[in-house]
Amino acid sequence: MTSAQTDRFVHDRLPPHEQWPELRFDTPELKAIPAQVNLVQALFDRASSNGHADRPFLRSDARTLSYAQAREQVNRITNLLVREHGLVPGNRVLLRGGNSVAMALAWLAVVQAGLVVVATMPLLRAKELKGIIDKSQPALLLCDAKLTAELEACGSALPMLRFNTDGADSLEALAAKQPEQATPCPTAGDDIALLAFTSGTTGVPKAAVHTHRDVLAACECWPRHVLRATPDDIVVGSPPLAFTFGLGGLLIFPMWAGSSIYFPSIAYTPEAMVKLIAEKGATICYTAPTFYRQMAPFAQQHGIGQLRICVSAGEGLPDATRQLWKQASGIEMLDGIGATEMFHIFVSAAPEAVRRGAIGTVVPGYTARIVNDEGQPVPDGEIGRLAVIGPTGCRYLDEPRQAQYVQGGWNFPGDAFRRDADGYYFYQARTDDMIITAGYNVAGPEGESSLLAHPAVAECGVVGRHDDERGQVIVAYVVLKPGHTGDAALVKALQDHAKASMAPYKYPREVLFVERLPRTETGKLQRFALRQQVSRDKA
Repeated sequence: MTSAQTDRFVHDRLPPHEQWPELRFDTPELKAIPAQVNLVQALFDRASSNGHADRPFLRSDARTLSYAQAREQVNRITNLLVREHGLVPGNRVLLRGGNSVAMALAWLAVVQAGLVVVATMPLLRAKELKGIIDKSQPALLLCDAKLTAELEACGSALPMLRFNTDGADSLEALAAKQPEQATPCPTAGDDIALLAFTSGTTGVPKAAVHTHRDVLAACECWPRHVLRATPDDIVVGSPPLAFTFGLGGLLIFPMWAGSSIYFPSIAYTPEAMVKLIAEKGATICYTAPTFYRQMAPFAQQHGIGQLRICVSAGEGLPDATRQLWKQASGIEMLDGIGATEMFHIFVSAAPEAVRRGAIGTVVPGYTARIVNDEGQPVPDGEIGRLAVIGPTGCRYLDEPRQAQYVQGGWNFPGDAFRRDADGYYFYQARTDDMIITAGYNVAGPEGESSLLAHPAVAECGVVGRHDDERGQVIVAYVVLKPGHTGDAALVKALQDHAKASMAPYKYPREVLFVERLPRTETGKLQRFALRQQVSRDKA
């Protein structure tokens, strides 16, 4: 393979090779990925060869672009970046904007040009953006004009290209004078496509490095074997394109399947999402469990149109939420667990293969096992650490925590699981979310699932607090539904409910009522923030 990236900034800051994950390409589709490949060129060529050039690809309230029209726009933006701004392969480009046709085109153009995408969440503030800029050292800031304030507050002297989502100053308008043909950068499969910053559920975000081959390999695993989207599908969802769950679900995987994606002009609320699904004929939806739970009453009220697949990921799916959504919509949710470091989902189950309480089985292309603290496999039924190996794996940018994530070639996402005799994997908790109380191991998400089944509970988070007698005691932070009062009687009712639905030692000794829970922009519960909160509350 011959690298085309003359800017070696990322390549030079990869971990030492002895800390790299082992990459396995065990299926015919994975083995067929070329050594020299540009993933955007490969995806557009795939659409063309499958006869999808004139089919709709990117949709919004303002316009719909076919695959051929989108390719032309991507070519023009590629030329804008290379010819007008003088960027060279390997330069990083920071993208800032909400989910839109413009952001999708920008992402594809950056990667087609052999540049490295550094996509950022729209809600990030100046301090957080400065940390990302300092770590990734971008050559250009490509920003939605509505979101420039926080970037400007960073005090960076980097050049910034501002654009509007639509209209005279849109990205397409800025590139309109550029040629409609562009030569994709002849990248190696191992050249860098993106830096994906983790969402911060465990504290300080890290930058996961993904190559052109990583992204194409991910397409040949979960989308091929589990999702099985078709060219007739219309995809909607809430996760940001800056989050690999959103990038895969709302751009790369639909493109691989020849589907189309609808980007609304309004901000999603649970009711707006349900209405949009019905109005636009959406057939596939991506969002987090909390959002599905909030959407359920509106699904019963408005209906769900032609929706056929509901993908849940980003955090653990409580069975109470799965059953609530199934009752409201008639759809068995497609659950999955993945990681930013692995790009996307590696344990999942298609709706017809769901086993209650389980996330699913290992996605073809990956191998997984449950191990103890010494890295030795444990028998089925026992709780241990999840270890995964496959065609994608963790390589952090300039990060000492690499050696914690990859051990002996295996990736350790930081999750506690158990596996049954049929190969189904049951999520227990993040390994640092296990609560050890009076000698018992209790998974916080299990307590949350129990409490969510109570009619008064809208959301909850369960963590452990230090206790001299029991080691830790279980504490539940609860957000109530309207019409319920957080008093001593309800505390006892929730505790009794928990005792009746799981082993009594797992019930929360303390129940604290709060107005909201700390979550990342992608909707994940920040249990580390709750653990900090419970320490402050005790003090």
